[in-house]
Amino acid sequence: MSSLKDICSGLPFDPLPPNRGRDPSMPHAPIRTPNLTAEEERLALRNALRYFPPSHHPTLAPEFAQELRQYGHIYMYRFCPVLRMRAYPLDEYPCRTRQAASMMLMIMNNLDPAVAQFPQELVTYGGNGQVFSNWAQFRLVMHYLSEMTEEQTLVMYSGHPMGLFPSLPSSPRAIITNGMVIPNYSSRDQYEKMFALGVSMYGQMTAGSYCYIGPQGIVHGTMLTVLNASRRYLGSGDLSGRVFVTSGLGGMSGAQAKAAVIAGCIGVIAEVDEAPLRKRHEQGWLMEVTSNIEQCIKRIREAKRSKTPLSLGYHGNIVDLWERLLLEFERTGELLVDLGSDQTSLHNPYNGGYYPVQLSFRQANQLMTTDPDRFKTMVQQSLRRHVTAINKLSDAGMFFWDYGNAFLLEAKRAGAEVEKAGGGATEFRYPSYVQHIMGDIFSLGFGPFRWVCTSGDPQDLAVTDNIAATVLEEISAHVSDRIKQQYNDNILWIRQAGKHKMVVGSQARILYSDQKGRVRIALAINQAIADGRVSAPVVISRDHHDVSGTDSPFRETSNVYDGSAFCADMAVQNFVGDAFRGATWVALHNGGGVGWGEVMNGGFGLMLDGSEEAAKRASLMLNWDVSNGVARRCWSGNSNAYETIQHTMEENRQLRVTMPFPVQDEHVLDRALQG
Repeated sequence: MSSLKDICSGLPFDPLPPNRGRDPSMPHAPIRTPNLTAEEERLALRNALRYFPPSHHPTLAPEFAQELRQYGHIYMYRFCPVLRMRAYPLDEYPCRTRQAASMMLMIMNNLDPAVAQFPQELVTYGGNGQVFSNWAQFRLVMHYLSEMTEEQTLVMYSGHPMGLFPSLPSSPRAIITNGMVIPNYSSRDQYEKMFALGVSMYGQMTAGSYCYIGPQGIVHGTMLTVLNASRRYLGSGDLSGRVFVTSGLGGMSGAQAKAAVIAGCIGVIAEVDEAPLRKRHEQGWLMEVTSNIEQCIKRIREAKRSKTPLSLGYHGNIVDLWERLLLEFERTGELLVDLGSDQTSLHNPYNGGYYPVQLSFRQANQLMTTDPDRFKTMVQQSLRRHVTAINKLSDAGMFFWDYGNAFLLEAKRAGAEVEKAGGGATEFRYPSYVQHIMGDIFSLGFGPFRWVCTSGDPQDLAVTDNIAATVLEEISAHVSDRIKQQYNDNILWIRQAGKHKMVVGSQARILYSDQKGRVRIALAINQAIADGRVSAPVVISRDHHDVSGTDSPFRETSNVYDGSAFCADMAVQNFVGDAFRGATWVALHNGGGVGWGEVMNGGFGLMLDGSEEAAKRASLMLNWDVSNGVARRCWSGNSNAYETIQHTMEENRQLRVTMPFPVQDEHVLDRALQG
């Protein structure tokens, strides 16, 4: 049995570990189709063998070639550790600095089979969100981290550890970049080739930056989205008897069932793959499961009548479900759905992210490999049917929004009727949830703040939950009504979080907070570590899906209307600014959420160890991490952001932001342009 010490000792050469191949008991990533030429196959193989002495090439070359041809990528299954992947308590990692150990803990949490979507392919979520490109990289990274001192920084190029380089104790311990491809070559087809060659990687948001905490993060975000959608579209925050229909139960989307029940509604979630559906049911996140569409309709009616919160998993295609709900409306005049969205992985539509309604799950997996062009055609046909049903139900009174998964973007590319008359480049017939629901909340500075208790002790998590709730309650007594609503939602969440049993993997928590709340929670937790009320360091981070971490014109920045929605200065500045203000590690990705080439996002991890130095870093970095995005949103013309940054400047005289002067008389523009 291997140990943490073994997997930190570098690549095992003497002897090589046995090649066990894929574990049939685990879910596996769809087969990739990079369409390499013979010369490119040769290059991919040559690149993979760079990690190993020539004496092992005769053994490894044939099996790597087989993996490439069989799976479309060289994962190096031989080097997948037999040690159970999970977040071990911090002090168990063989390291010279606890900052390095905190990264090791977060990496292993991302690859925990209870957390990761396809553990053996190093995919955490989203179908293709990689932690690393292959297992040699994992082992080298763990080795470097175990050897690292506080005067070294680990440099990561798209999954590849370039090495340890001398730096300052105040520097980040790791700088991570993923997918930094020259813009003209950042296409999906190019990505598949570059990933197969082992030279670039799609890190999603929190997969390739080692900050994923399981679906809890999106449970909370989805709960807030559904609550605020209800307030906006239905005129009330009371969701009893209301029906929310969506799709997807794997990875991030698996959180929807739990979030619906916490929000108090009836959540109906379609899923074509039985494995994640069963997983959510076994976890208790999904209350009921049916593969019978008539039974599904019956249960919706019963729950609607009794106003009982319910999470119902429909094992089948979401298009079939939408069309059946439409048929029911046309037959009876009864609209059984109030709110609708979609969380299929449409950033990855042709390689397992979306399953066309015309095919069974098994047929689709086969066709996407044997005839990718025909599969693409069928996906686009399915999307057109998908949208037709939604459009008719929407005309009848259902409120639909895009959940930032590239649903409307891909539907438009497929020729579906999602155009908005007179709309701008980021606008469709239906708003993204950022445009209508969460964008103004981001502009107030609220976003997904997270922490992980590195002791692995649930008691530490309970203490931090109480600290966070107390801090929010203290602040909320002195804020405006609009901000108080957001505080109250999060106080309710954090006070009940322990009861909802959302910990999967590490002892982690999330809540939405603004700048003041994030800083004060971090400082209070740091003090609790110093006092011994929390037994070990705590890592703080956030989803990149936040006020300032991500430039994504069809999601996070879709409500930026000054023409800069396609500019990525904010995410890059966020990454750089977090680095020199005290982050333990920082990451910058091409891609994340809506796909490769569509977005840039930056993230961080910061270890709180109870020291004054940690408190100083947290305060400086978190203030910047939020204000960067609020300032950008203010400059674009957002009134919420204008008020927020103005108030922040009053509280911190060192902060000076360039404020915009609005055009108050539109006739000035008319006269100037006509003249």
